[in-house]
Formats: sequence, C-alpha cells, structure tokens
Amino acid sequence: MASRGRRPEHGGPPELFYDETEARKYVRNISAVQWLCNANKKSENPAKRLYCFFASLFSVLVRGSRAVLQLYPENSEQLELITTQATKAGFSGGMVVDYPNSAKAKKFYLCLFSGPSTFIPEGLSENQDEVEPRESVFTNERFPLRMSRRGMVRKSRAWVLEKKERHRRQGREVRPDTQYTGRKRKPRF
Repeated sequence: MASRGRRPEHGGPPELFYDETEARKYVRNISAVQWLCNANKKSENPAKRLYCFFASLFSVLVRGSRAVLQLYPENSEQLELITTQATKAGFSGGMVVDYPNSAKAKKFYLCLFSGPSTFIPEGLSENQDEVEPRESVFTNERFPLRMSRRGMVRKSRAWVLEKKERHRRQGREVRPDTQYTGRKRKPRF
C-alpha cells in the first residue's frame, strides 16, 4: 500500500483508505483532479483520463462561462499535464498562484474559460494589503441606462442593435450590423 509520508492517491482508490461515505466526500473534494493524474497500472493513461474529464466539463458549460479548480500539483510535470489536457479539450485560461513565495500558503487555481478568454485574475501576495484596499464603490451609472431602455420599443432598430451588442459582450457569435439590421420583413415571408 502507500508508504508513510506519501499522498493517499499513490496507493490506490479512496475506497482502500476510507469507508464508502468518506470516499465519496474525498472524490468530490478538490483533490479529485489529482486522482485523475494517478496511474496504478501500465494500462491506465492519466492524460486520457484528464482529457475525458475536461471534455465532459467543457460540454456541460455554456459558452462564455468559467470554471475554477483549486489544485495541489506534486510537480511541474503534473501541472503541465493538467493544463495541456484542459487546453486540448477546448478551454482557454491559465494558472493563478496565490502567495507564490510561501511554502505553506501557496495555492494553485486553474482558471478555465469556455469561449472567448477574458482576463485571468491576479494571485494574492503577502504585501497586497498595503498596496490596494478592497472597497466597493457605489455609483448610479446603470440607472440612466435602465431608464432609457424602458422607453425603447421592442423589435425596433435600436432594440435589435442593443441586443446584438449585449450578445457580443457575452461572447456569442452575432451577424455584423448592416443597413438591413432591424428592418421589417415583407408579409410574404
């Protein structure tokens, strides 16, 4: 079985170490990705297992959505394997490391985007509290936009253009705006 000081996933599946209820908790834990990297036999392929996981996750997510997984990789090769298989499955994004200079507080987050990639958040560091305080700023910028939208007639050219712009911001594919955008069709259609 597993030798002392090694991770439990090296020795076998969680059912060997825990009863069935505890094993279910552990598999749903954030260490589930590490279990996919483990190979007990020569016939097992961790790369294929990871690709199947990320491909099924990609098929479930809506275009433009995000998924963030917290990881504890053993080494850089395991980290490279995980990110490569996620990219191969269709995700964009990258790795974010909180407290990179700390041995105990270091945390790895795999930020995955399905669709157009947005910005990857910066990781936390020890001296970040001094640089920028995190406070919410409340403004009324959205209020005039809501008020102007109330008077907009549905299916008008302005309404169609605004809806197309909203879909572009969400990352959806939208036909380009032309002189025919928002025109009424003839009744024969």
